[in-house]
Parts: sequence; C-alpha cells; structure tokens
Amino acid sequence: MDVDTKTLTAVQLLLEYLSAEGVSHIFGIPGGPLMPLYEAIFDSHKIKPIITKHEEGAAFMADGYARVSGRLGVCCSTTGPGATNALTGMACAYRDSVPVLLLSAQVALAAFGKGAAQESSPLGIDIVSLYKSVTKGSFMLPSAEKTSDIVRHLLRAALSGRPGPVHLSIPADMFKRPVSPDLVPPCTYRPLTECFDRQSIRRASKVLIESRHPIILAGYGVHLGRAHKELIALSERLKIPVVTTPKGKGVFPENHDLSLGVFGLAGSPRADQAMFSPETDAVLAIGTSFGEASTHAWDFRIARGKKVLQLDIDPREIGKNYPVDIGLPGDVRPVLEELNYQVQRDLLFAPLSPDVMGMRMAKVRAVRAMHRRVIDPRSMRDLSVPLKPQRVISELRRAMPETGILFVDIGNVMAWAIHYFKTALPGTFFINMGFGSMGHGMAAAIGGKLAAPDRAVVSLVGDAAFAMNGMEVHTAVEHNVPVVWVVMNNGGHGMVHMGESIQFKKKFNTSLFSRPLEIAKIAESMGARAVRVAHPGETESAVREAILANVPSVVEVMIDRESRPPSAIRIETLEKFFNPEQSKGINHELGAR
Repeated sequence: MDVDTKTLTAVQLLLEYLSAEGVSHIFGIPGGPLMPLYEAIFDSHKIKPIITKHEEGAAFMADGYARVSGRLGVCCSTTGPGATNALTGMACAYRDSVPVLLLSAQVALAAFGKGAAQESSPLGIDIVSLYKSVTKGSFMLPSAEKTSDIVRHLLRAALSGRPGPVHLSIPADMFKRPVSPDLVPPCTYRPLTECFDRQSIRRASKVLIESRHPIILAGYGVHLGRAHKELIALSERLKIPVVTTPKGKGVFPENHDLSLGVFGLAGSPRADQAMFSPETDAVLAIGTSFGEASTHAWDFRIARGKKVLQLDIDPREIGKNYPVDIGLPGDVRPVLEELNYQVQRDLLFAPLSPDVMGMRMAKVRAVRAMHRRVIDPRSMRDLSVPLKPQRVISELRRAMPETGILFVDIGNVMAWAIHYFKTALPGTFFINMGFGSMGHGMAAAIGGKLAAPDRAVVSLVGDAAFAMNGMEVHTAVEHNVPVVWVVMNNGGHGMVHMGESIQFKKKFNTSLFSRPLEIAKIAESMGARAVRVAHPGETESAVREAILANVPSVVEVMIDRESRPPSAIRIETLEKFFNPEQSKGINHELGAR
C-alpha cells in the first residue's frame, strides 16, 4: 500500500526514511508499546519484520545485515527489559563501527514517573542514558513534530564518518500522531565523506617509495570503506606485502603473492616475521586502531626502528596506541585512491628501479619460503577421533564456495578460523573482535543471509556460544533463512578451559559442562535440518549437503577438547594484566620507540 504523504503519522514517516536508506528487514520482538510500529510495517509492505527469540539476537541480526550489505541494519524492542536485552548487541556494533539503528518503544508520556509497567523513561530506568555510551547518539522522540529532524540526525550519525549504532526511544503515544510529510532523500542530509589532507598524502607517498622494505597492516576499516581494490592496487604498484588484522581478515586476498596472512591473535608466522623484522622500515596501518588482538598486546617491535603511517576515518584513533610519523585522516577509499594517484605521479618523475622492486618481491618470497602460513599444516590432515579442529576447518574450507560468507563466533573457534581458514575474496569473513560477544555468529549470520540471499552463509560457533543464542535457529526456520551452522562441540567453554589449565595448572575447573549439550537433537527439535559428525571426511560432505539443501541446517562436529589453538599470546596478555608490574611495562615499551 502506498503511503499518502498528506496524512503521514510519525511512525509512517520513520519507515519512509528507513525505506529510502535501503532497509529491507527489521529484527525484533513485539510488545504492547511497540505494536504501532508493527502495524505500520504491515500496512507499508516495504520492510519485512523478522521476529527473533531474544532482543540481543535481534541486534546481532541487524549487525550481521549491516556488515554484509554496507547498509543500515535496524532492530526494535519494546520498553523496559526489551530495550536492556539489546544492549550487548548494540555495544558489539559500537566497538566494530557497524551502522545499526535500535528503535525502542517507551510508555506514554503521560505515564512517566508513575510506575507504569516496564517503564524505562528518564524518571525510571533511563534507557536513553543507558545507551549513550554504546552508540553515536541516543535520543527520545520529544514530540511527533520532531520526527524528521531526529531521524535525520540519527541516520547521519550512523552512516557518516566512522559508522556506528544509534538509538531512538519512542513514547507509545507518539507513534500514530500526524506529522508534516518532511521527507528528503539521503544525499541531502548525509553527504559522502571524501576529504583528505593532500600534504600528508604527498609525504606518505614519498616514504612508501623511498623505504626499502615497507609493509601494510590492513584492518577492518578497509571493508567498512569498501576499499579492497584500492588496497590491492597500492600493494601491487609498489610491491608492498600486506598483513591483515584478525578482524580485517579477508580485506586482502590470502592467495595473493603479496599476502603474508593475519598478524596478531592466532596469526600467521609469516606475518609475525615480517612485522617484527628489523629490515622492515615503514608500516602503513589502514583502518586499524592497533588494539590488543591486532598487535600481540601492543608489542613495541611493531614501531621500533620504523616509520609509522596511520590511515583512519576517525582522527582520534591516529597515534592513540603508537606514535605516528604521518597521520592520514579520512575515509579509507578516497584516501587510498588519492594515495595511489600520488604514487603514480611521483613514479613518473622518479621511477623505482627494477632492482628495488625485485628486492621487495625477493623479500616477500623469502618470508613465504622460510615460514609456513600455518603453524601445524599436518594437523589439517589428521585422522584422529575426536576430530582435530584444524581438520574441521580444512574440510569446511573445501566445502564452502569461494564466494561463501563465514561468520565466526568467539572462543576457540575464533582462533582456529583466523589461523587455518583461507580467504580469497573480500566480504567473506566476519568476526566481532571489538567486543568479543559470544553468540554473535549464531544470530548475525541470519542477518547476513538476508542481506546476501544468493550466497552461501555459514556460521562457525562453539557449543557454549550455541547455548547463548542457539534458539535463533528457530527464527531461521520460521522465516526459511537457509543458514548453515557448524557447531564445534567440545563440551563447554574451550578457550576458558585452555586458559585456566595453563594459568592455574589445572587447580580447578569452571569451564566444562557436566552434561554436554546434544546440539543436533536441539536443532532438530526446532525444525532445522541437523546432523552429527565425528569422523574425518564427514564435515566436508555434511556442509556441502547442507548448503545444497538450502534450508536452515546445523552440523554438530565432535572435536578434541584438548587441542590447543594458536592463541597462546592471549594467556601472556592476561598474565600482564594480572601482574601490576608487568602491566606497567606495556606503556613503557610503547613509549620507548
């Protein structure tokens, strides 16, 4: 039904703005004060509601939708506990710079302060204030007449500059009030950010050309800025090797001759060797804030003896964790595009000699020849039972098409996937490293599949993460969203089990389930296609069949609980945090460049 713009209500105007932004789905759970939104969605026929099992799952689905599509993800909740349940999902989006809008209902203005059921107004549990620290903007709609102004403000905040989540609380008596049809296209209220500092570009070009062995550290910001082609062009033009952060895995093809894999948590020996090498004399960091997971807990060798160039859309991130020689503030794509142009111009006047280009390539080839991409390649062919996780990842890679999308949850599965799963195309590997929210992959994959219905979407999770948001499999079944979940079952919280065993010498155990979950049976009871595998070769065939079946499917894989992932540095970091004297050393080392 077409909306008559002469008789728009506040909620209809809101939906018109969301439709103009390309929003196709809203994820959430109904509740009394929120029902006018669902009525408007039903009447408009433009946006499909996805009813989830928990508001955290709704926020994660909106997050996954936004990560894959590059558009705004939208979730909704009723007042009170509905709104607080979504908090972790919004915090996850905030830490990973994902544009998500949460619409939370509120009791009627007339009931504020009177103890209305589930009230979360400024006179009770102040939900707007609660969300201020995990969003780029959290507001309550003060009057129906301000709908257009407030919505535009929030959409501009979510989608301009460094993207991120926003929150709008709407009192129940505001939804259906008539408003002026103040509707304008997105390009008029949030112009694209394409600025760059030309002087810094020139200086950066000079450093990259004149350095003997520069390296690029590419982060998730490359994906957010959709700057994959520009990154490849710069690397190939100057023969600069590329390593990625764990969260940035996939922004540069790992089958490329200039790829040295992931640097940081569960990274590649090749990347470590190149980043820490005293011969490396310049580091161009793109779209990364140099966080713990992407620096081996702020290892001082990353910057020691090197010129550091940092490109980021958020100027506050530049120089935050490592002193920089050249800061390049701006949107990644236009800055890289201009840097490529500048390099091209500079090379016209002073081309790099074939000897220099050959030397750079020889260095990359030497690193690749002397160091394996993975620590233990033989384990990927291991025939042991219970299954080695490395073997499972190897079979998963063979089973998935190259264009398939993999969502990875938090836990040991994260380390196995970062280290052993090889990516060749951008936008095919997603992990919420910023906040590290368990259960994210369970739900976010549903949003990702709705954003990319023609591509295979697989979610790799552990049994403990399944326990947190596994009921969202039922959401996929109800809406026929054909996600494939591969659940590595080791009987509990494997990463915690590993950590406490190492740190506390098996003094106690808090992490293993006394009664392990039977994942396939649980999934089958929710209507999903489910299978349990326990022998070599079964994972690959089970995943292939699940993708071809094109229905919500769960593949439970029984793995070896005692297999240790390549993430020992995390234990060392915790030891530093627990030991005050070692913790002091982190900042001391960073300042001793």
